[in-house]
Amino acid sequence: MTKCKLLEMHNVGIVVEDLDNAIKFFSEIGLTLEGRMMVEGEWAGRVTGLGTQSVEVAMMVTPDGHGRIELSRFLSPAIISDHRTAPVNSLGYLRVMFRVEHLDELLSRLEKQGAELVGEVVNYGHIYRLCYIRGVEGLLIGLAEDISQKG
Repeated sequence: MTKCKLLEMHNVGIVVEDLDNAIKFFSEIGLTLEGRMMVEGEWAGRVTGLGTQSVEVAMMVTPDGHGRIELSRFLSPAIISDHRTAPVNSLGYLRVMFRVEHLDELLSRLEKQGAELVGEVVNYGHIYRLCYIRGVEGLLIGLAEDISQKG
């Protein structure tokens, strides 16, 4: 008997109101738009349990090609819940964390797009400089700069 095994984590899904703005924001972080399409019909609703649906989807890929964020804008059915501004100790999915270079420069660029620092940039040992930001549409994003090799 063949044993099932996990091969990779393919993507994390995020529902947004403004798909173009979300693509712009994640592009600024360094992800690339891999594709954009409509996902519609009864077959899609069977997967999500929502019945017939119409969703515009944009797949963003990390520079290494291994990580993806699937941005979705629901045309139907209508959005029924919004937890984008929940505090960091809320139950459920919390945030997406990216390892970045030149954290201060990136923060400056993201703040020009409306991102806000949640707390402050802190050092975790001598390994990372870390922070959380509220990005596009209030999404919680973690940013970590590796400082372990810096003097």
